[in-house]
Amino acid sequence: MQQPLYILAEGTNRTHGRSAQDSNIRAGKAVAEAVRTTLGPRGMDKMLVDSSGEVVITNDGATILEKMDIEHPAAQMIVEVSQTQEEEVGDGTTTAAVLTGELLAHAEDLLDDDLHPTVIVEGYTEAARIAQEAIDDMVLDVTLDDDLLRKVAESSMTGKGTGDVTADVLAKHVVKAVQMVHGDADGAFHRDDVRVLTRTGASSSATELVEGVVLDKEPVNENMPRAVSDATVAVLDMKLDVRKGEVDTEYNITSVEQLTAAIDAEDSELRGYAKALKDAGVDVVFCTKSIDDRVAGYLADAGILAFKSVKKSDARALARATGAKRLGSLSDLDESDLGHVDSVSIRTFGDDDLAFVEGGSAAKAVTLFLRGGTEHVVDELERAIQDAVDVVVAAIDKGGVVPGAGATEIAIADRIRSEAAGIEGRKQLAVEAYADAIEALPRTLAENTGMDPIDALVDLRSRYENEGIAGIISTGRSGEIGDPVEQGVIDPAAVKREAIESATEAATMIVRIDDVIAAK
Repeated sequence: MQQPLYILAEGTNRTHGRSAQDSNIRAGKAVAEAVRTTLGPRGMDKMLVDSSGEVVITNDGATILEKMDIEHPAAQMIVEVSQTQEEEVGDGTTTAAVLTGELLAHAEDLLDDDLHPTVIVEGYTEAARIAQEAIDDMVLDVTLDDDLLRKVAESSMTGKGTGDVTADVLAKHVVKAVQMVHGDADGAFHRDDVRVLTRTGASSSATELVEGVVLDKEPVNENMPRAVSDATVAVLDMKLDVRKGEVDTEYNITSVEQLTAAIDAEDSELRGYAKALKDAGVDVVFCTKSIDDRVAGYLADAGILAFKSVKKSDARALARATGAKRLGSLSDLDESDLGHVDSVSIRTFGDDDLAFVEGGSAAKAVTLFLRGGTEHVVDELERAIQDAVDVVVAAIDKGGVVPGAGATEIAIADRIRSEAAGIEGRKQLAVEAYADAIEALPRTLAENTGMDPIDALVDLRSRYENEGIAGIISTGRSGEIGDPVEQGVIDPAAVKREAIESATEAATMIVRIDDVIAAK
């Protein structure tokens, strides 16, 4: 008699064939639907509440998907698509997620028509290649001046809780910030050079651009000066404390004289820190580690302003902004080890003190100091600003800009359909399905803007045929078909390229899965 042969552990679940494909595709579509209504300038927000009661209100696709804590493995791939989009270009996270969901939805229809998954993958890959060529052809032949970059930043922020009027002001700050630090000596842009710090207590219009670094720190001693002009700065990666031996040792003190000598030696060491800094002409000290209270007192007596427990990222920014070296020892201090700034001042906001380090001699760090009425407002404002900085850099460094408002997607779909006729076999069906999936993006924009999506899509196609460009322009409570370039709705080409690439890769990988084995 034949005995059953057990290969998988007891309790392991296995789904294969069409059931596995259906399960994965449904999961992917569900994730895309969760963020669809947030797309565009009239997109809605999501409120996400975790098990501890923490509330996040946002319409940023990557943030929504991350906070949803999705467990389904196929759905998690779409979360990774949005995260990749965020890391690479900073914007277009919702676009990438929605496009992935649409590609899966059309793949499901093709599977129902008995197309083999490999044929679908080949068709999607071919269509993605055509789409990238179409994007290249849509790149605007314009000079990336401050005005155009401001439009790019404003297009990114519109609809993200900044308000149309405030978005214009914030976009100017963003462009100025990037222009100040972009293209340094090594020809690269360091993302950490544009820093963002938030504080509640004022409207978002009170946001300011600080030419330097703002630290959420207060002086280590209340007797230290609150403001220093034309300051010499030291950035330390060491403890200003009593040194400890590398091995455990024990000392027996048998007299008052010995105790006094030990205390004097310790005090001499601590005074030595303050003396070394004062003799070197240091006015302000930023220390990434601890500062003993007695050292803080000696520094205050010497008129030196000091901060302790400065974060490593802040220390890097301070070093770049001031031209200082990060020091691990105070021996042989040289003028070249120190940095210089126009001013360091302590400003109070509510119950908090913040240190403003402005006018660094190296001038390689700036801070966008964001204000907002509530924590939820400043959190969403910070996400919008971070995206705006990233898209401005992407526009400068990664291949120019293209029309926004769905115009590029309409052009891509038209190009794919025109070239699909020359593709033989069943693969042509997959290529045409890709074009339909791309058009779901302007259709969703129209729907979220308050237009009839079908009528809007027909009008977009017609106007594109006649004029070569057409997009969804938001006007008040609704929208209209117009020229996005004339209206200043501009996107970086890199955002479109990355969305096409990552969405195609994720969708084709999910479609090819025909067996899901889940361990106990």
